[in-house]
Amino acid sequence: MTYIHELDEWPNFTWNAERVASQLGEVRHSQGKLSGRMEALGFPLQEEAVLRTLTEDVLKSSEIEGEILDKDQVRSSIARRLGMDIGALAPVDRDVEGVVEMMLDATQNYDKPLSEDRLFGWHAALFPTGRSGMSRIRVAAWRDDSAGPMQVVSGPIGRTRVHFEAPKADRLPDEMAAFVTWYNREPVIDPVLRAALAHLWFVTVHPFEDGNGRIARAIADMLLARSERSQQRFYSMSAQIRAERNGYYDILEQTQKGDLDCTPWLIWFLDCLGHAIAGADQTLAAVLAKHDFLERHKVGDLNPRQRQLVTRLLDGYEGKLTTTKAAQHTKTSHDTALRDIEDLVKRGILQKDKAGGRSTSYSLSTDEPQG
Repeated sequence: MTYIHELDEWPNFTWNAERVASQLGEVRHSQGKLSGRMEALGFPLQEEAVLRTLTEDVLKSSEIEGEILDKDQVRSSIARRLGMDIGALAPVDRDVEGVVEMMLDATQNYDKPLSEDRLFGWHAALFPTGRSGMSRIRVAAWRDDSAGPMQVVSGPIGRTRVHFEAPKADRLPDEMAAFVTWYNREPVIDPVLRAALAHLWFVTVHPFEDGNGRIARAIADMLLARSERSQQRFYSMSAQIRAERNGYYDILEQTQKGDLDCTPWLIWFLDCLGHAIAGADQTLAAVLAKHDFLERHKVGDLNPRQRQLVTRLLDGYEGKLTTTKAAQHTKTSHDTALRDIEDLVKRGILQKDKAGGRSTSYSLSTDEPQG
């Protein structure tokens, strides 16, 4: 099997500009429409939309690699780094901080050049303990071939599928020097197409022992931010790739085993990006619903503990809210948490779920506020 990185013409990608142009135009139009809609929201709602989007981006990018992060930790880390006031912040583990740090550096500093040192910094942030799971890995350094050739796989252990083999380790210094030079060169093609090509090129080389997928998506996000000239992110490409994961690996494998005409890859990427932008409608709807709920129920009149509970529920609380969990979240006694909840029920903000007794739980009220 010959892979594209073994071809004499590598990495001189080609594509059918006519086939790509129409779809690229639609995506660029959608980007502009979304930016206009979000600008009309006003700063507080824009801020909430950005926080939701970035949180989803970090969670789903890690989930693609089989790593499940704590949503509250991710949200707290992003809010703190961006100076957003979301009330009490959850303690954050080092691995969560690292993923957030990488993603924010890519999207907030999209106009800065890429360098080997910057890539090594991202990699070190992803693996602060020098381990991937239980295994020690080379951190902030290109991989070697001590464990055999680098194979790009998907699927659970025992049923993995090999999509392709990356270049041998002794090629990596030259390969990555060429990639970084290309990235920093004055662009001659649309930044969105550059995002697609950069993702494909980086994943093909797979320069690190682990973390390549997350870094490839960060590089693509960086170029998408550059395409919009904005630090504000209102859609998540990582979340959409997670939703279309099977298709992603299929097109990636197909591209690796073909020639350097990457037209099908570009079309898939643009299609996925279009879906991601369309998905921002859900984020917008959730932000507006939260704002409407807070306004209708005059949540500003509540004590800080109660506001924290209501905000958690509005932000997509996982599981059932019980008095015990409320006490844990607000770091107070069971009796105080019960009084807070009973007052929220009396105000018509919370409602008691049907199951009672020891399993009594509460959710946001669907009724209009009293008075």
